[in-house]
Amino acid sequence: MMILQSKGRKTQEEMQKENGKAVNEKVVHFADIGAALIQARNEGLDPFNAIEMIMPWDKIVSSVEEAQKLARPMDYDYLDLLENRFSYLRKYTPTFLKSFEFRSTQGTDPLLQALKTLNEINESGKRKIPNDAPVDFIPKRWKKHVYGEDGVINRHYYEMAALTELKNHIRSGDISVVGSRLHKDFEEYLVPKEEWTTTRLTETKLAVHSSADEYLEERRKSLAQRLTWVSNNLDSLEGVNIEKAKIRVDRLEKNTPEEARAFSLSLYNMLPRIKLTDLLMEVAHWTGFDEMLIHASTNGPPKGEEKVVLMAALMAMGTNIGLTKMAEATPGVTYHQMANAAQWRLFDDAISRAQATLVNFQHKLKLASYWGDGSTSSSDGMRVQVVVSSLHADANPHYGSGKGATIYRFTSDQFSSFYTKVINTNARDAVHVIDGLLHHETDLNIEEHFTDTAGYADSVFGLSHLLGFRFAPRLRDLADSKLFTIQTPNEFPKLENILRGRINTKMIQENFDDVLRVAHSIREGKVSGSLIMGKLGSYARQNKLATTLREMGRIEKTIFILDYISNETLRRRIQRGLNKGEAMNGLARALFFGKRGELRERGIQDQLQRASALNILINAISVWNTVYLTEATKLLKEKGNLREDLLKHISPLGWEHINFLGEYNFDASKVASLNSLRPLIR
Repeated sequence: MMILQSKGRKTQEEMQKENGKAVNEKVVHFADIGAALIQARNEGLDPFNAIEMIMPWDKIVSSVEEAQKLARPMDYDYLDLLENRFSYLRKYTPTFLKSFEFRSTQGTDPLLQALKTLNEINESGKRKIPNDAPVDFIPKRWKKHVYGEDGVINRHYYEMAALTELKNHIRSGDISVVGSRLHKDFEEYLVPKEEWTTTRLTETKLAVHSSADEYLEERRKSLAQRLTWVSNNLDSLEGVNIEKAKIRVDRLEKNTPEEARAFSLSLYNMLPRIKLTDLLMEVAHWTGFDEMLIHASTNGPPKGEEKVVLMAALMAMGTNIGLTKMAEATPGVTYHQMANAAQWRLFDDAISRAQATLVNFQHKLKLASYWGDGSTSSSDGMRVQVVVSSLHADANPHYGSGKGATIYRFTSDQFSSFYTKVINTNARDAVHVIDGLLHHETDLNIEEHFTDTAGYADSVFGLSHLLGFRFAPRLRDLADSKLFTIQTPNEFPKLENILRGRINTKMIQENFDDVLRVAHSIREGKVSGSLIMGKLGSYARQNKLATTLREMGRIEKTIFILDYISNETLRRRIQRGLNKGEAMNGLARALFFGKRGELRERGIQDQLQRASALNILINAISVWNTVYLTEATKLLKEKGNLREDLLKHISPLGWEHINFLGEYNFDASKVASLNSLRPLIR
């Protein structure tokens, strides 16, 4: 229905463009004729003579006839252009209505009755909608199309109106689909109320009090403390300016030592050159990550030559050259061997365990501790073109023409990529943040997470706090940010202009327990954070929950912004974290060179398999570089040339010394002459 209506809107736009010149010509004619009539009346002239002085009568007649053809109803919209597309729907809707069972709240009963009526008509072969068919569900906008001039129900528009309303109500949560994981009743996503009642009285893994009053009192004190500090020290905050109800923070000046780049180059110049194939085999030998890629049926690890096949399959997908090209370039490894390995060994759980093994190995290396302790992370998206028809690909003018998807990657402060997923390119990054923080299988203890501006929303601030994470996005639109207070803004006169609202504490008190139940359900893995955030954002019946979470998020966002403007160290920490993620994306694009860096898989699972294999390659390179950079630092230390203060400024993501492309052999003895051409494949 979304595609159908999109095509209707596009058709309307095309008609307006196509007819624009003709319509404008008719407007000019109308203006000229009108001017002639006005002149005739004012001067007492014969109106017909006045008109014919402007335009011959036969031209007036033809212009009116053309205008009648161009005319649309006064209140026209694109819906009147949809009827000729009804035949496309008929390919699917009879099977669709017969196959699925819908349940709803009482308010949508007329719609379900209409769907039942349509199904009965399809079964019986009838063509007309019965006179007693339910019509209460039909929106006002559709009624003029559903009812013809004779008052008879138009079957085509009746069915399209019903399917449009079904789409809207499924999205809003008023209708659930029996057997669906994505569109089931909202209550089914959460832990049962009885279980929650017992859990909340004993112990939860949430980071807040189970009492709304205790929670509000604690957050009120934290917020008031920061507001008071900023108010008292406003004049001494360097690079921060608050005037005309806007906050302005100066851009951070670069503080990386000039000699850091030269030091990094000197270390990388000591590293041996290596092929990506050899690098993968070495890292597998050190870490045993390949042992985690167990067979989905036998649970056995790969052995002997199977390891070589597995590495080839990982490289084929991680570099995006594909299994066919990899088989042609790798003697002794066939397409069928790699396809079998990809199907039975490179499934989600196995790749996650292999990834965790690499991340944990990196976490224990001493050099990695100079870059961070594994307690902070960042996430960023890498958009990839999708050149085949895919439900998860979409167009976005910001990225140019064509459809694409986004590989959303989480990077630790130690330069390891610990979680990745494929998301719609137009999806809000923010709803996926919680998934990566909760569902990685590594030893990292993430406490603080950074995102770019697109990765934040008020509700994410609230949910992150409940789950025990500090959410710290980079705020590009800080001047337009709204700050809130639990107390009255006039208690802080110096900040009163930027305190644009008060927290609705009553809303939080009334729905606090339900919000905790949602957070507990996410923490326990009953439902993913991205799914529940998406539902809360669109479910009409869950507005109270969404509003409460937003109010709680506003508290945390205000606290964060106050910390952000008063703490340059925090701002620099966020900048460094995001820079690591951008560096990771740079390596990812260099690795994902096959097929022009485009995805040509339709299903999201196949796309995710490619993204996950790419992540394995990234982490393997990071581990290998870290190990060899450690050896290089030891050598410099022996020579007395080590600048230990510069170690925190180097990165293990360099790749100039790594051969991604393999080898090409030029064998003159195998050249075919014109008299002895190679045989064709028969």
